[in-house]
Amino acid sequence: MAEPSSLSGGRVAAAPSPSRWPAARRPMGLGLMVPISEGSAFGGQDLRFADMLAIVEAADEVGFDTAWFADHFAAGPNAEGEPPRGVWSCFTVLGGLAAATAGRPIQLGTLVACTGFRNPAVLAKEAEAVDEISGGRLILGLGAGWHRPEYDMFGLPFDHRASRFEEAIGIVAPLLREGAVDVTGEYYAAPGAFNRPRGPRAATGGPPILVGTNGHRMLRLTARHADAWNTVWHKDPAEVVPRMAEVDAACADVGRDPATLVRTAGGNVALAGATGRRPDPITGSDGEIAATIAGFRDLGLAHFVVGLDPCTPESVRRFGAVIAALDAG
Repeated sequence: MAEPSSLSGGRVAAAPSPSRWPAARRPMGLGLMVPISEGSAFGGQDLRFADMLAIVEAADEVGFDTAWFADHFAAGPNAEGEPPRGVWSCFTVLGGLAAATAGRPIQLGTLVACTGFRNPAVLAKEAEAVDEISGGRLILGLGAGWHRPEYDMFGLPFDHRASRFEEAIGIVAPLLREGAVDVTGEYYAAPGAFNRPRGPRAATGGPPILVGTNGHRMLRLTARHADAWNTVWHKDPAEVVPRMAEVDAACADVGRDPATLVRTAGGNVALAGATGRRPDPITGSDGEIAATIAGFRDLGLAHFVVGLDPCTPESVRRFGAVIAALDAG
């Protein structure tokens, strides 16, 4: 694979700075995983754009820093024989929410956008446009994908996902950070591609890039290209400790200062009336849930993503009591 212009000899040319990560309202920022599919933790009702907007507005009001959205074409079928469920288009929804939440501080993020679903140069253009519409509130989470049925039903190649991801992020990152790239690889090509017009963060490198992964090769790619790393879904903070050590090792492998890579994690949380759609959740009283989340904060993580079950405007407002307990602790 041809190296993108921002890299030299496989080493980090200019590692992203943690200062690119958006400021939070507390020492460890909080994100909410917003439902975007049929049969989600939203419950048995049909999930519409107005519902997602109401959830994001409630999240902003109770103190969440970021609203996160999955990027899928279909959910399921699963091992229990559940039929496939439909999913709204992630970037289309984000564009609408970016406009509808203008003036609000809440960030909008992909957790994570699958590089196998789109040409990477097109993906960078979509991200730049959403960042413009939002006034600079997008966090671009990227991943290699994992759910083969949706690849098959949309005619997308499922092979060599890590290699495809390596080429894709080598195109997305320089297009967002530098505005141009000239790459010809085995799977993707962006010969003389440029990214214009630029959004509000062009001077600082565009929206921050987060990679969600735990694999050895993918962690090295994260260390080479990303502003932030994410691991989900964890019930116990102790589960994250060895993975953070693996991130440190990946940074050492590529010659990057580990302190320049922002660390984030996520866990599911069940409240009264949970649908059971989010597995292995953190449970307990408001104070007990807050204490568990505080354990992730004590690891030095910059951000924690809550997979709330149920996830409705009303349950998000109920979760405000957990946030208050976390802030008081």
